[in-house]
Amino acid sequence: MDDESPPPPRSRPARAGTSTSSAPRPGGHPPGPTGLVLLGEVARRFHVVGDSKVQIAADLGISRFKVARLLDEAAERGVVRVSVVVPGGTDPERSVALAAALGLERTVVVETPTGDGSVVRRHLGAAVAALLEELLVEGEVLGLTWSRTLAHAAQSLERLPPCTVVQLAGALHDAGSGTVEVVRRVAAVAGGRALPVYAPLVTADAETATALRRDPGIRSALRRVDDLTTAVVAVGGWGATLSTIWPAVSAAEREAGLRDGAVAEISGRLLDAQGRRVPSAFDDRVMALELEQLEGVPEVVAVAYGAARTSAVLAAVRTGWVTTLVADAELADALLALAPEELPAGRDAQSLDAQDLDAQYLDAQDLDDGAPPAADDARR
Repeated sequence: MDDESPPPPRSRPARAGTSTSSAPRPGGHPPGPTGLVLLGEVARRFHVVGDSKVQIAADLGISRFKVARLLDEAAERGVVRVSVVVPGGTDPERSVALAAALGLERTVVVETPTGDGSVVRRHLGAAVAALLEELLVEGEVLGLTWSRTLAHAAQSLERLPPCTVVQLAGALHDAGSGTVEVVRRVAAVAGGRALPVYAPLVTADAETATALRRDPGIRSALRRVDDLTTAVVAVGGWGATLSTIWPAVSAAEREAGLRDGAVAEISGRLLDAQGRRVPSAFDDRVMALELEQLEGVPEVVAVAYGAARTSAVLAAVRTGWVTTLVADAELADALLALAPEELPAGRDAQSLDAQDLDAQYLDAQDLDDGAPPAADDARR
């Protein structure tokens, strides 16, 4: 029998997508099961475990350049998806867009799980609290108007630097509720002085309001309005369900406000669509600051919610003294849907561009890099 050479070992032809050392590039056929295993493992090790590309390459026996290509492919094929979730329901994209549209220093747009008013107010209140914790510095004089949203904000506060807290308007229903508790709560968190106004927001007659303004405590609080460094005001519309004082005035007074063009109400004071004050028959019965006093306040935070308050917010911004708006997504979307010619020129619309807005949103972070500045120095 003749000697025969053994046949050469058989080899399998290379098959695309079956080698764990190679995965197809995007644009070709999708990888097979073993290619997907490699793709998924590289992505998991890098994004979930936190291993470096060098470590992954060494463990899997491939080059780090191969690891980089696989990570790119994982992103392009949707194996890796990036989700940005900001705590508290804040919507960064809407917030920046709305600030630019309104010409404000900043806006905070809050996503809420439902459109129920009580739920929205609770979430907005939490956002206001977080904003105050971020913005305030020691030595400030903080002013607060009355609103159910601000009552939630007071309950959500966890820390504040020492500051004086001034009540800017009386409370609805009775003098011992509402804003008095809000001011006391905020001052307690700050470890500062509270200056409450023990009076209703709208009195029965002008004589009662005049007598209350002579009260030493109320007079002391209202005098500090001119010293404010930060104010937080709730913006209401002028209509049923849009304003907390609407039920507190007569039908004739409501109709007179509408007839004179009122679209917004802030602490019992009315504004028209251009942000001008609308005198009302109940002005002399309102226990609150005059809105013109906000013109010299460095930081004025307006708070509002619901698409029905779109005109009211535009009016407030057109006054020129609003620097920051805290709003829910519904209101933000209604404002962003307006044509450019319908938008107001806010306090800083002429000077703010995208780069300026980025800097404004980073201001609070910069404060953490050194000693806290004095209140006057930290303001614009």
